[in-house]
Amino acid sequence: MAPDMGAFILAIDQGTTGTTVALMDDRGELRASVTTEFPQYYPQPGWVEHDVGEIWQTVLRGIRAILRKKLCRPADIAAIGITNQRETALLWDRKNGEALNRAVVWQCRRTTGFCETLKAAGHEKMIRRKTGLVLDPYFSAAKFRWLLQNTPRIKARLAAGRVAAGTIDSYLIWQLSGGAAHVTDISNASRTSLMNLSRCSWDRELMALFEIPEGILPDIVPSSAILAHTTGIPGLPDGIPIAGVAGDQQAALFGQACFSTGDAKCTFGTGSFILMNTGSELLQSRSGLLTTAAWQLGEKGKPVYALEGGAFVCGAAVQWLRDGLQIIKTAADVEALAASVADSGGVEFVPALTGLGAPHWAPDARGTLSGLTRGTGRGHIARATLEAMALQNADILFAMESDLDKRMRPLRVDGGAAANDLLMQIQANVLGRKLIRPRVIETTVAGACYLAGLGVGLWQKQSDIRAIWQASQEFTVAMSPAARRQRQASWQAALARTLL
Repeated sequence: MAPDMGAFILAIDQGTTGTTVALMDDRGELRASVTTEFPQYYPQPGWVEHDVGEIWQTVLRGIRAILRKKLCRPADIAAIGITNQRETALLWDRKNGEALNRAVVWQCRRTTGFCETLKAAGHEKMIRRKTGLVLDPYFSAAKFRWLLQNTPRIKARLAAGRVAAGTIDSYLIWQLSGGAAHVTDISNASRTSLMNLSRCSWDRELMALFEIPEGILPDIVPSSAILAHTTGIPGLPDGIPIAGVAGDQQAALFGQACFSTGDAKCTFGTGSFILMNTGSELLQSRSGLLTTAAWQLGEKGKPVYALEGGAFVCGAAVQWLRDGLQIIKTAADVEALAASVADSGGVEFVPALTGLGAPHWAPDARGTLSGLTRGTGRGHIARATLEAMALQNADILFAMESDLDKRMRPLRVDGGAAANDLLMQIQANVLGRKLIRPRVIETTVAGACYLAGLGVGLWQKQSDIRAIWQASQEFTVAMSPAARRQRQASWQAALARTLL
Protein backbone atom coordinates (compact mmCIF):
# COMPACT_ATOMS: atom_id res chain seq x y z
CA MET A 1 0.00 0.00 0.00
CA ALA A 2 1.54 3.31 -1.09
CA PRO A 3 2.44 5.68 1.75
CA ASP A 4 1.16 8.70 -0.19
CA MET A 5 -2.30 7.29 -0.78
CA GLY A 6 -3.96 10.44 0.57
CA ALA A 7 -6.66 11.18 3.10
CA PHE A 8 -10.13 9.65 3.26
CA ILE A 9 -13.50 10.55 4.73
CA LEU A 10 -15.81 7.97 6.25
CA ALA A 11 -19.50 8.78 5.81
CA ILE A 12 -22.37 7.34 7.79
CA ASP A 13 -25.73 7.75 6.04
CA GLN A 14 -28.30 6.55 8.54
CA GLY A 15 -31.59 6.20 6.66
CA THR A 16 -35.11 5.08 7.44
CA THR A 17 -34.72 1.47 6.30
CA GLY A 18 -30.95 0.99 6.26
CA THR A 19 -27.56 2.42 7.10
CA THR A 20 -24.92 3.12 4.45
CA VAL A 21 -21.28 3.48 5.37
CA ALA A 22 -19.11 4.88 2.59
CA LEU A 23 -15.55 5.96 1.90
CA MET A 24 -14.57 9.03 -0.15
CA ASP A 25 -11.04 10.05 -1.05
CA ASP A 26 -9.59 13.56 -1.05
CA ARG A 27 -10.34 13.92 -4.77
CA GLY A 28 -14.04 13.50 -4.09
CA GLU A 29 -14.20 9.98 -5.53
CA LEU A 30 -16.62 7.63 -3.79
CA ARG A 31 -14.48 4.53 -3.36
CA ALA A 32 -16.88 2.13 -1.66
CA SER A 33 -20.19 1.90 0.14
CA VAL A 34 -21.97 -0.78 2.13
CA THR A 35 -25.67 -0.73 3.05
CA THR A 36 -27.19 -2.76 5.87
CA GLU A 37 -30.96 -2.89 6.40
CA PHE A 38 -32.67 -3.11 9.78
CA PRO A 39 -36.23 -4.01 10.93
CA GLN A 40 -39.20 -1.67 11.03
CA TYR A 41 -41.74 -2.00 13.83
CA TYR A 42 -45.45 -1.18 13.51
CA PRO A 43 -47.01 -1.79 16.94
CA GLN A 44 -50.29 -0.08 16.00
CA PRO A 45 -51.81 1.33 12.80
CA GLY A 46 -50.04 4.59 12.00
CA TRP A 47 -47.20 3.90 14.45
CA VAL A 48 -43.61 3.36 13.23
CA GLU A 49 -40.68 2.53 15.50
CA HIS A 50 -36.97 1.65 15.28
CA ASP A 51 -34.81 -0.27 17.74
CA VAL A 52 -31.86 2.11 18.13
CA GLY A 53 -29.55 -0.67 19.29
CA GLU A 54 -30.18 -2.41 15.98
CA ILE A 55 -29.39 0.82 14.13
CA TRP A 56 -26.09 1.19 16.01
CA GLN A 57 -25.14 -2.38 15.09
CA THR A 58 -25.69 -1.60 11.39
CA VAL A 59 -23.26 1.31 11.77
CA LEU A 60 -20.61 -0.91 13.36
CA ARG A 61 -21.12 -3.65 10.75
CA GLY A 62 -20.85 -1.08 7.96
CA ILE A 63 -17.59 0.30 9.36
CA ARG A 64 -16.16 -3.23 9.62
CA ALA A 65 -17.21 -4.04 6.04
CA ILE A 66 -15.59 -0.87 4.67
CA LEU A 67 -12.35 -1.51 6.57
CA ARG A 68 -12.24 -5.10 5.28
CA LYS A 69 -12.00 -3.73 1.74
CA LYS A 70 -8.55 -2.36 2.69
CA LEU A 71 -8.88 0.71 0.48
CA CYS A 72 -7.11 2.68 3.18
CA ARG A 73 -5.60 2.24 6.60
CA PRO A 74 -7.83 3.28 9.50
CA ALA A 75 -5.21 5.94 10.29
CA ASP A 76 -5.79 7.46 6.83
CA ILE A 77 -9.37 8.44 7.74
CA ALA A 78 -9.14 12.19 8.24
CA ALA A 79 -12.75 12.76 9.33
CA ILE A 80 -16.20 11.26 9.72
CA GLY A 81 -19.34 12.81 8.24
CA ILE A 82 -22.88 11.92 9.28
CA THR A 83 -26.21 12.34 7.54
CA ASN A 84 -29.43 10.92 8.88
CA GLN A 85 -33.15 10.36 8.65
CA ARG A 86 -34.64 13.51 10.10
CA GLU A 87 -37.28 14.08 12.81
CA THR A 88 -36.99 10.56 14.28
CA ALA A 89 -36.84 11.03 18.06
CA LEU A 90 -35.34 8.98 20.86
CA LEU A 91 -34.27 9.03 24.52
CA TRP A 92 -31.20 7.31 25.93
CA ASP A 93 -29.37 6.92 29.23
CA ARG A 94 -26.43 9.28 29.70
CA LYS A 95 -24.70 6.73 31.94
CA ASN A 96 -24.56 3.74 29.60
CA GLY A 97 -25.88 4.98 26.23
CA GLU A 98 -28.77 2.52 26.16
CA ALA A 99 -32.00 3.62 24.49
CA LEU A 100 -34.84 4.04 26.99
CA ASN A 101 -37.50 3.18 24.45
CA ARG A 102 -37.78 2.48 20.76
CA ALA A 103 -37.27 5.53 18.58
CA VAL A 104 -40.43 7.17 17.24
CA VAL A 105 -39.87 7.43 13.48
CA TRP A 106 -40.59 10.53 11.40
CA GLN A 107 -43.41 8.67 9.60
CA CYS A 108 -45.22 7.91 12.88
CA ARG A 109 -48.60 9.58 13.43
CA ARG A 110 -49.17 8.69 17.10
CA THR A 111 -49.02 12.34 18.19
CA THR A 112 -51.76 13.52 15.82
CA GLY A 113 -54.25 14.09 18.64
CA PHE A 114 -51.86 16.24 20.64
CA CYS A 115 -50.98 18.33 17.58
CA GLU A 116 -54.66 18.85 16.85
CA THR A 117 -55.14 20.03 20.45
CA LEU A 118 -52.37 22.61 19.99
CA LYS A 119 -53.96 23.77 16.74
CA ALA A 120 -57.35 24.14 18.38
CA ALA A 121 -55.71 26.23 21.13
CA GLY A 122 -54.32 28.60 18.49
CA HIS A 123 -50.61 27.81 18.75
CA GLU A 124 -49.88 26.99 15.11
CA LYS A 125 -49.19 30.56 13.99
CA MET A 126 -46.60 31.08 16.73
CA ILE A 127 -44.93 27.75 15.97
CA ARG A 128 -44.78 28.56 12.27
CA ARG A 129 -43.34 32.02 12.92
CA LYS A 130 -40.61 30.74 15.20
CA THR A 131 -39.69 27.46 13.50
CA GLY A 132 -40.71 27.80 9.85
CA LEU A 133 -42.63 24.53 10.22
CA VAL A 134 -46.28 23.58 10.16
CA LEU A 135 -47.77 22.01 13.29
CA ASP A 136 -47.68 18.33 12.41
CA PRO A 137 -46.80 14.95 14.01
CA TYR A 138 -44.03 14.71 11.40
CA PHE A 139 -41.68 16.83 13.52
CA SER A 140 -39.78 15.73 16.63
CA ALA A 141 -41.11 17.85 19.51
CA ALA A 142 -44.40 16.00 20.00
CA LYS A 143 -42.51 12.69 19.71
CA PHE A 144 -40.14 13.72 22.53
CA ARG A 145 -43.17 14.60 24.66
CA TRP A 146 -44.79 11.22 23.97
CA LEU A 147 -41.59 9.39 24.90
CA LEU A 148 -41.24 11.35 28.12
CA GLN A 149 -44.80 10.43 29.07
CA ASN A 150 -44.62 6.77 28.04
CA THR A 151 -41.18 5.52 29.06
CA PRO A 152 -40.92 3.44 32.27
CA ARG A 153 -39.03 4.94 35.25
CA ILE A 154 -38.45 8.17 33.34
CA LYS A 155 -39.09 10.46 36.33
CA ALA A 156 -36.32 8.89 38.40
CA ARG A 157 -33.91 9.07 35.50
CA LEU A 158 -34.81 12.70 34.82
CA ALA A 159 -34.26 13.56 38.47
CA ALA A 160 -30.85 11.87 38.33
CA GLY A 161 -29.91 13.78 35.16
CA ARG A 162 -29.52 10.57 33.18
CA VAL A 163 -31.89 11.30 30.26
CA ALA A 164 -30.60 12.49 26.89
CA ALA A 165 -32.97 13.32 24.04
CA GLY A 166 -32.10 13.79 20.42
CA THR A 167 -32.50 12.85 16.81
CA ILE A 168 -30.48 10.09 15.17
CA ASP A 169 -27.46 12.31 14.46
CA SER A 170 -27.15 13.13 18.17
CA TYR A 171 -27.29 9.48 19.15
CA LEU A 172 -24.64 8.47 16.61
CA ILE A 173 -22.26 11.24 17.72
CA TRP A 174 -22.82 10.24 21.36
CA GLN A 175 -21.93 6.63 20.57
CA LEU A 176 -18.99 7.45 18.30
CA SER A 177 -17.51 9.77 20.92
CA GLY A 178 -17.96 7.35 23.81
CA GLY A 179 -20.59 9.61 25.38
CA ALA A 180 -18.36 12.69 25.33
CA ALA A 181 -20.55 14.82 23.04
CA HIS A 182 -24.29 15.48 23.12
CA VAL A 183 -24.79 17.73 20.09
CA THR A 184 -26.95 18.25 17.01
CA ASP A 185 -26.33 20.47 14.03
CA ILE A 186 -28.62 23.32 13.05
CA SER A 187 -30.14 21.45 10.09
CA ASN A 188 -31.42 18.65 12.33
CA ALA A 189 -32.35 20.99 15.18
CA SER A 190 -34.48 23.02 12.77
CA ARG A 191 -36.70 19.95 12.19
CA THR A 192 -37.71 19.48 15.83
CA SER A 193 -40.21 22.37 16.21
CA LEU A 194 -38.11 23.45 19.20
CA MET A 195 -35.42 25.61 17.57
CA ASN A 196 -35.95 29.32 16.99
CA LEU A 197 -34.83 29.71 13.37
CA SER A 198 -33.75 33.32 13.66
CA ARG A 199 -31.51 32.68 16.69
CA CYS A 200 -30.58 29.04 15.92
CA SER A 201 -31.11 28.17 19.59
CA TRP A 202 -33.66 26.21 21.60
CA ASP A 203 -36.75 28.29 22.32
CA ARG A 204 -38.05 28.30 25.88
CA GLU A 205 -41.64 29.05 24.88
CA LEU A 206 -41.67 26.11 22.50
CA MET A 207 -40.06 23.78 25.04
CA ALA A 208 -42.70 24.76 27.58
CA LEU A 209 -45.49 24.21 25.06
CA PHE A 210 -44.24 20.70 24.22
CA GLU A 211 -43.25 19.99 27.85
CA ILE A 212 -39.58 19.31 27.07
CA PRO A 213 -36.99 20.02 29.80
CA GLU A 214 -34.07 21.94 28.30
CA GLY A 215 -31.44 19.90 30.09
CA ILE A 216 -32.11 16.77 28.04
CA LEU A 217 -31.59 18.41 24.64
CA PRO A 218 -28.25 18.45 22.79
CA ASP A 219 -26.16 21.55 22.18
CA ILE A 220 -26.75 23.06 18.73
CA VAL A 221 -23.54 23.19 16.70
CA PRO A 222 -22.44 24.01 13.12
CA SER A 223 -22.86 21.46 10.33
CA SER A 224 -19.18 21.62 9.42
CA ALA A 225 -16.64 21.85 12.26
CA ILE A 226 -14.82 19.46 14.56
CA LEU A 227 -17.69 18.45 16.84
CA ALA A 228 -16.26 15.39 18.62
CA HIS A 229 -13.65 12.62 18.26
CA THR A 230 -13.98 8.86 18.04
CA THR A 231 -13.51 6.88 21.23
CA GLY A 232 -13.61 3.11 21.56
CA ILE A 233 -15.00 2.25 18.13
CA PRO A 234 -13.85 -1.23 16.98
CA GLY A 235 -11.45 -0.99 14.04
CA LEU A 236 -11.01 2.79 14.22
CA PRO A 237 -8.30 4.69 16.08
CA ASP A 238 -9.41 7.04 18.81
CA GLY A 239 -9.32 10.72 17.91
CA ILE A 240 -10.77 10.76 14.40
CA PRO A 241 -12.69 14.06 14.11
CA ILE A 242 -16.43 13.91 13.59
CA ALA A 243 -16.55 17.04 11.46
CA GLY A 244 -19.68 17.08 9.31
CA VAL A 245 -23.36 16.55 10.17
CA ALA A 246 -26.59 17.35 8.32
CA GLY A 247 -30.08 15.94 7.93
CA ASP A 248 -30.41 13.84 4.79
CA GLN A 249 -32.17 16.40 2.61
CA GLN A 250 -29.88 19.25 3.59
CA ALA A 251 -26.90 16.95 3.01
CA ALA A 252 -28.24 16.22 -0.48
CA LEU A 253 -28.53 19.97 -1.16
CA PHE A 254 -24.91 20.41 -0.09
CA GLY A 255 -23.85 17.28 -1.98
CA GLN A 256 -25.37 18.77 -5.13
CA ALA A 257 -23.19 21.88 -4.60
CA CYS A 258 -26.30 24.08 -4.38
CA PHE A 259 -24.39 26.89 -2.69
CA SER A 260 -26.01 29.97 -4.29
CA THR A 261 -29.38 31.58 -3.67
CA GLY A 262 -31.90 30.04 -6.05
CA ASP A 263 -30.04 26.73 -6.39
CA ALA A 264 -32.44 23.83 -5.91
CA LYS A 265 -32.39 20.05 -5.85
CA CYS A 266 -35.10 17.43 -6.06
CA THR A 267 -34.60 13.97 -4.59
CA PHE A 268 -36.86 11.43 -6.28
CA GLY A 269 -37.40 8.77 -3.65
CA THR A 270 -40.49 7.13 -2.16
CA GLY A 271 -41.67 10.72 -1.92
CA SER A 272 -39.96 13.68 -3.48
CA PHE A 273 -38.01 16.21 -1.43
CA ILE A 274 -37.25 19.60 -2.91
CA LEU A 275 -35.01 22.19 -1.27
CA MET A 276 -34.05 25.62 -2.57
CA ASN A 277 -31.17 27.62 -1.12
CA THR A 278 -32.35 31.07 0.05
CA GLY A 279 -28.96 32.16 1.39
CA SER A 280 -28.72 33.98 4.72
CA GLU A 281 -32.31 35.19 4.38
CA LEU A 282 -34.82 33.58 6.71
CA LEU A 283 -37.74 33.52 4.29
CA GLN A 284 -41.20 32.73 5.64
CA SER A 285 -43.17 31.02 2.89
CA ARG A 286 -46.39 32.57 1.63
CA SER A 287 -47.13 29.47 -0.43
CA GLY A 288 -47.43 26.57 2.00
CA LEU A 289 -43.74 25.60 2.06
CA LEU A 290 -41.45 24.99 5.02
CA THR A 291 -38.51 27.15 6.03
CA THR A 292 -35.52 25.20 7.29
CA ALA A 293 -31.89 25.65 8.25
CA ALA A 294 -29.70 24.21 5.49
CA TRP A 295 -26.25 24.35 7.10
CA GLN A 296 -23.69 26.42 8.96
CA LEU A 297 -20.01 26.20 8.04
CA GLY A 298 -17.80 26.72 11.08
CA GLU A 299 -18.47 28.47 14.36
CA LYS A 300 -18.28 31.89 12.73
CA GLY A 301 -20.22 31.01 9.59
CA LYS A 302 -23.65 32.51 8.99
CA PRO A 303 -26.56 30.07 8.90
CA VAL A 304 -27.78 29.26 5.40
CA TYR A 305 -31.53 28.72 5.02
CA ALA A 306 -33.69 26.88 2.52
CA LEU A 307 -37.29 26.52 1.45
CA GLU A 308 -38.50 22.93 1.49
CA GLY A 309 -41.46 21.18 -0.04
CA GLY A 310 -42.20 17.51 -0.31
CA ALA A 311 -44.67 15.36 -2.19
CA PHE A 312 -45.63 12.36 -0.07
CA VAL A 313 -45.86 10.00 -3.05
CA CYS A 314 -43.30 9.93 -5.84
CA GLY A 315 -41.58 6.59 -6.47
CA ALA A 316 -44.28 5.06 -4.28
CA ALA A 317 -46.72 5.72 -7.14
CA VAL A 318 -44.67 3.40 -9.36
CA GLN A 319 -44.64 0.82 -6.57
CA TRP A 320 -48.44 1.06 -6.55
CA LEU A 321 -48.55 0.36 -10.28
CA ARG A 322 -46.41 -2.71 -9.59
CA ASP A 323 -47.99 -4.04 -6.39
CA GLY A 324 -51.51 -2.59 -6.44
CA LEU A 325 -52.57 -2.51 -10.09
CA GLN A 326 -49.94 -5.08 -11.11
CA ILE A 327 -49.51 -3.53 -14.55
CA ILE A 328 -45.71 -3.76 -14.34
CA LYS A 329 -43.47 -6.48 -12.90
CA THR A 330 -40.61 -4.26 -11.70
CA ALA A 331 -40.39 -0.55 -11.00
CA ALA A 332 -37.88 -0.17 -13.85
CA ASP A 333 -40.53 -1.41 -16.30
CA VAL A 334 -42.52 1.81 -15.97
CA GLU A 335 -40.23 3.78 -18.29
CA ALA A 336 -40.67 1.51 -21.30
CA LEU A 337 -44.42 1.16 -20.69
CA ALA A 338 -44.89 4.93 -20.41
CA ALA A 339 -42.76 5.46 -23.52
CA SER A 340 -45.03 3.13 -25.51
CA VAL A 341 -47.56 5.99 -25.89
CA ALA A 342 -47.00 9.57 -27.06
CA ASP A 343 -48.96 11.09 -24.16
CA SER A 344 -51.34 10.13 -21.38
CA GLY A 345 -54.36 10.20 -23.67
CA GLY A 346 -56.19 12.61 -21.35
CA VAL A 347 -55.68 10.44 -18.27
CA GLU A 348 -54.88 12.34 -15.07
CA PHE A 349 -53.56 10.63 -11.96
CA VAL A 350 -53.31 12.62 -8.73
CA PRO A 351 -51.19 10.36 -6.49
CA ALA A 352 -52.66 11.43 -3.15
CA LEU A 353 -52.36 7.87 -1.87
CA THR A 354 -51.34 9.14 1.59
CA GLY A 355 -52.76 12.65 1.30
CA LEU A 356 -51.14 15.66 -0.35
CA GLY A 357 -48.03 17.38 0.97
CA ALA A 358 -46.67 20.79 0.03
CA PRO A 359 -47.95 23.20 -0.98
CA HIS A 360 -51.49 21.87 -0.33
CA TRP A 361 -51.11 20.12 3.06
CA ALA A 362 -54.25 18.06 2.63
CA PRO A 363 -53.64 14.86 4.66
CA ASP A 364 -57.18 13.62 4.06
CA ALA A 365 -57.02 13.92 0.26
CA ARG A 366 -57.25 10.65 -1.66
CA GLY A 367 -55.82 9.66 -5.02
CA THR A 368 -57.87 10.08 -8.18
CA LEU A 369 -57.54 8.57 -11.63
CA SER A 370 -59.67 10.38 -14.20
CA GLY A 371 -60.09 10.87 -17.93
CA LEU A 372 -60.46 7.16 -18.67
CA THR A 373 -62.00 6.01 -21.97
CA ARG A 374 -62.39 2.72 -23.81
CA GLY A 375 -59.10 3.54 -25.49
CA THR A 376 -57.17 3.86 -22.23
CA GLY A 377 -54.42 1.29 -21.85
CA ARG A 378 -51.69 0.42 -19.37
CA GLY A 379 -49.28 2.74 -21.16
CA HIS A 380 -51.53 5.76 -20.65
CA ILE A 381 -51.80 5.09 -16.91
CA ALA A 382 -48.04 4.61 -16.64
CA ARG A 383 -47.46 7.84 -18.57
CA ALA A 384 -49.96 9.72 -16.41
CA THR A 385 -48.13 8.45 -13.32
CA LEU A 386 -44.76 9.82 -14.47
CA GLU A 387 -46.39 13.09 -15.47
CA ALA A 388 -48.07 13.37 -12.07
CA MET A 389 -44.74 12.86 -10.30
CA ALA A 390 -43.28 15.71 -12.37
CA LEU A 391 -46.30 18.02 -12.17
CA GLN A 392 -46.56 17.91 -8.38
CA ASN A 393 -42.85 18.75 -8.17
CA ALA A 394 -43.39 21.66 -10.56
CA ASP A 395 -46.12 23.01 -8.25
CA ILE A 396 -43.64 23.05 -5.36
CA LEU A 397 -40.87 24.66 -7.41
CA PHE A 398 -43.17 27.35 -8.79
CA ALA A 399 -44.21 28.11 -5.19
CA MET A 400 -40.54 28.43 -4.24
CA GLU A 401 -39.88 30.85 -7.07
CA SER A 402 -42.88 32.89 -5.96
CA ASP A 403 -41.65 33.02 -2.35
CA LEU A 404 -38.11 33.90 -3.36
CA ASP A 405 -39.29 36.26 -6.11
CA LYS A 406 -36.49 34.86 -8.19
CA ARG A 407 -36.23 32.41 -11.06
CA MET A 408 -34.51 29.22 -10.01
CA ARG A 409 -31.29 28.00 -11.55
CA PRO A 410 -31.28 24.64 -13.37
CA LEU A 411 -32.74 21.96 -11.10
CA ARG A 412 -30.34 19.32 -9.85
CA VAL A 413 -31.87 15.87 -9.46
CA ASP A 414 -30.99 12.72 -7.54
CA GLY A 415 -32.60 9.70 -5.92
CA GLY A 416 -33.57 6.33 -7.34
CA ALA A 417 -36.24 7.55 -9.79
CA ALA A 418 -33.84 10.15 -11.21
CA ALA A 419 -32.36 7.28 -13.23
CA ASN A 420 -35.57 7.26 -15.30
CA ASP A 421 -34.66 9.32 -18.39
CA LEU A 422 -38.26 9.69 -19.54
CA LEU A 423 -39.34 11.01 -16.14
CA MET A 424 -36.46 13.50 -16.16
CA GLN A 425 -37.43 14.75 -19.62
CA ILE A 426 -41.07 15.10 -18.55
CA GLN A 427 -39.92 17.02 -15.46
CA ALA A 428 -37.88 19.43 -17.58
CA ASN A 429 -40.82 19.93 -19.94
CA VAL A 430 -43.55 20.67 -17.37
CA LEU A 431 -41.18 22.79 -15.26
CA GLY A 432 -39.77 24.72 -18.20
CA ARG A 433 -36.27 24.51 -16.67
CA LYS A 434 -33.15 22.51 -17.43
CA LEU A 435 -32.40 19.51 -15.20
CA ILE A 436 -28.91 18.32 -14.27
CA ARG A 437 -28.20 14.79 -13.02
CA PRO A 438 -24.84 14.43 -11.21
CA ARG A 439 -22.17 11.82 -11.77
CA VAL A 440 -22.16 10.92 -8.05
CA ILE A 441 -25.80 10.11 -7.39
CA GLU A 442 -25.24 9.26 -3.69
CA THR A 443 -25.74 12.93 -2.89
CA THR A 444 -26.53 12.52 0.83
CA VAL A 445 -23.26 10.63 1.32
CA ALA A 446 -21.43 13.21 -0.79
CA GLY A 447 -22.86 16.06 1.28
CA ALA A 448 -21.78 14.44 4.56
CA CYS A 449 -18.27 13.91 3.15
CA TYR A 450 -17.99 17.46 1.80
CA LEU A 451 -19.09 18.95 5.13
CA ALA A 452 -16.62 16.79 7.05
CA GLY A 453 -13.80 17.54 4.61
CA LEU A 454 -14.37 21.26 4.98
CA GLY A 455 -14.55 20.82 8.74
CA VAL A 456 -11.00 19.45 8.93
CA GLY A 457 -9.55 21.58 6.12
CA LEU A 458 -9.25 18.77 3.59
CA TRP A 459 -11.00 21.26 1.31
CA GLN A 460 -10.69 24.95 2.10
CA LYS A 461 -13.81 26.49 0.59
CA GLN A 462 -17.01 25.74 -1.26
CA SER A 463 -15.40 26.49 -4.63
CA ASP A 464 -13.20 23.44 -4.03
CA ILE A 465 -16.39 21.36 -3.78
CA ARG A 466 -17.78 22.94 -6.94
CA ALA A 467 -14.64 21.84 -8.73
CA ILE A 468 -15.21 18.25 -7.55
CA TRP A 469 -18.92 18.09 -8.39
CA GLN A 470 -19.57 16.87 -11.94
CA ALA A 471 -22.70 16.60 -14.05
CA SER A 472 -23.53 13.32 -15.74
CA GLN A 473 -26.45 14.32 -17.98
CA GLU A 474 -28.58 17.36 -18.72
CA PHE A 475 -32.23 17.40 -19.78
CA THR A 476 -33.31 20.49 -21.69
CA VAL A 477 -36.86 21.70 -22.23
CA ALA A 478 -38.58 20.15 -25.25
CA MET A 479 -42.12 21.52 -24.84
CA SER A 480 -43.56 24.80 -26.07
CA PRO A 481 -44.84 27.33 -23.51
CA ALA A 482 -48.37 26.96 -24.93
CA ALA A 483 -48.29 23.17 -24.56
CA ARG A 484 -46.94 23.55 -21.03
CA ARG A 485 -49.74 25.91 -20.05
CA GLN A 486 -52.31 23.50 -21.46
CA ARG A 487 -50.77 20.56 -19.59
CA GLN A 488 -50.66 22.56 -16.35
CA ALA A 489 -54.32 23.60 -16.73
CA SER A 490 -55.43 19.98 -17.07
CA TRP A 491 -53.39 19.02 -14.00
CA GLN A 492 -54.77 21.89 -11.91
CA ALA A 493 -58.32 20.86 -12.82
CA ALA A 494 -57.63 17.32 -11.65
CA LEU A 495 -56.09 18.65 -8.43
CA ALA A 496 -59.15 20.80 -7.81
CA ARG A 497 -61.40 17.73 -8.10
CA THR A 498 -59.18 15.84 -5.65
CA LEU A 499 -59.25 18.67 -3.11
CA LEU A 500 -63.05 19.04 -3.15
